[in-house]
Amino acid sequence: MRLSMTALLVTLALCCYEANAVVCPSLTVDLINFVHSPALAYRLSLLKYNASPEAVDAKMEVKQCVDKFSLENKLIISEILKKVLLVCNTGVKLY
Repeated sequence: MRLSMTALLVTLALCCYEANAVVCPSLTVDLINFVHSPALAYRLSLLKYNASPEAVDAKMEVKQCVDKFSLENKLIISEILKKVLLVCNTGVKLY
């Protein structure tokens, strides 16, 4: 399975685990930073979670793959994330 599809499925699972789920603003910021921020800035942003070094290293390993995406693909992913967040926050169905 392609990494972008995996990231999308994980996002859907985190955002829409129940019908009236509202996405935490910090998750929204984290998703945007994961796709668009430089690796060092993103690593620093992970400090707020007090995660283990192994967890941070694993997340950064995936980030290295995402950083190789073209800007066009990152923008496509961002648009998909916006739609997912809209559905999760409002319950509006986008078809």
